[in-house]
Amino acid sequence: MPEMRPNSSSLVVVANRLPIDDSVAPDGACEWRRSPGGLGSALHPLLRHTPATWVGWAGGTGPAPRLPDIDGVRMHSVALTAEDLRDHYEGFANATLWPLYHDAVEQPVYHRRWWEAYQRVNQRFAEAAAAVAEPGGLVWVQDYHLQLVPGLLRALRPDLRIGFFLHVPFPPPELFMQLPRRAELLRGMLGADLIGFQRAQAAHNFAQLVVKVLDLPATDRRIGVDDRVVRVGAYPVSIDTAELAALANRPDVTARARRLRHDLGDPQQVILSVDRMDYTKGIEQRLKAYSELLASGDVKVRDTVLVQVAVPSRERVGQYQILRDRVEREVGRINGEFGRVGEPAIHYLTQPFDRAELAALYRVADVMAVTPLRDGMNLVAKEYVAARVDDTGALLLSEFAGAAAELKQAYLVNPHDLEGLKQVLLTALRAGPDDVGDRMRAMRAHLHRHDIRAWARSYLSALDQTGSLVTRLGSTG
Repeated sequence: MPEMRPNSSSLVVVANRLPIDDSVAPDGACEWRRSPGGLGSALHPLLRHTPATWVGWAGGTGPAPRLPDIDGVRMHSVALTAEDLRDHYEGFANATLWPLYHDAVEQPVYHRRWWEAYQRVNQRFAEAAAAVAEPGGLVWVQDYHLQLVPGLLRALRPDLRIGFFLHVPFPPPELFMQLPRRAELLRGMLGADLIGFQRAQAAHNFAQLVVKVLDLPATDRRIGVDDRVVRVGAYPVSIDTAELAALANRPDVTARARRLRHDLGDPQQVILSVDRMDYTKGIEQRLKAYSELLASGDVKVRDTVLVQVAVPSRERVGQYQILRDRVEREVGRINGEFGRVGEPAIHYLTQPFDRAELAALYRVADVMAVTPLRDGMNLVAKEYVAARVDDTGALLLSEFAGAAAELKQAYLVNPHDLEGLKQVLLTALRAGPDDVGDRMRAMRAHLHRHDIRAWARSYLSALDQTGSLVTRLGSTG
């Protein structure tokens, strides 16, 4: 058993990014970064009540900066060079794994130097986690950027309880088999004691691949690895439902929502979409459907407006630059063809919003259009439901978002079917208040039972043999 390290933690979260703003003030202060639907938003309510260390990249290149604690969470930064950023993050993680895991909506790209960088960076993260975890502590590794870390960490610190959670979809075997380094990635994940996925189908896909590629005994719940048993399961991630509902109900937020609606021209109905700028989010398909509804006269600009928030991401990756150009051209075309002076058909916004402004937007939206082509969960859908404290509002939700398995009362749609997307959008716009209210009440009741703490308790109780961490989580509810 290793000696206790200075400033060691019983819970260590390992993720590609630290949940901090990109710039640190001259006095050294920095803030928790909570982007719509992001990992930081999901884990913040848990970690602010639990002594923990977060291991991740601070956002710049060069030496790792020393950072202050934020909300009681110790920040431990991992250094990345410009080459690491290009080949690990932009390369293997986001140009190889991301498109493959999202049904190859865009063609994955493979380069050997990207794989070498992925190995190198994963080793660095594993060493950082090993240095800060206390003997017998829990380490919770997050997402597709760090799939090798569980195996590398187990080699360094066999005393630890290691969890791995994949926030994105895990693809069917026929897609995953394309990967040149498929066996190494599977072995890396199997270094964990518990592997969590968003949906049961992903766990099934993983078990099938372990049998096919590694010839290991496996079911959808248990996999034999040497003398260990690795447990596998579905643990759908959630949000702090009560916190967001309280925020949405604040007088300043409700007043801001009224001003926003007035600024939009007091239309009869507001459609809202909040996405990262990503080709998996179905933004282009959504714009095309809305454009065709305007052209057919089923939707009129004076009565209905679309607010599209598309926060830029991965702007150095070529596919994302091309997507942003296409989206902006389409928004310009639609506004030029259907808008009037002072009455654009689409209000297109690319800046990030703080939590209060986002809650006000949720309160404004009569219809929330969440139509990704593929998504592990999509927390924006859950945030919208939590914010609708008066039980109004229609959620239009893609069948291919993980949230669709839980929010079954949403207006579900296949975003690949343009005619179907148009018809379900019209159904949501024209739905009566009784139908809308019944659906929203049912979804809100589900979210109150299955919030972020329920998710954390479910996953960590399966990982934590002692139960001490889960006991602390229970006291924060």
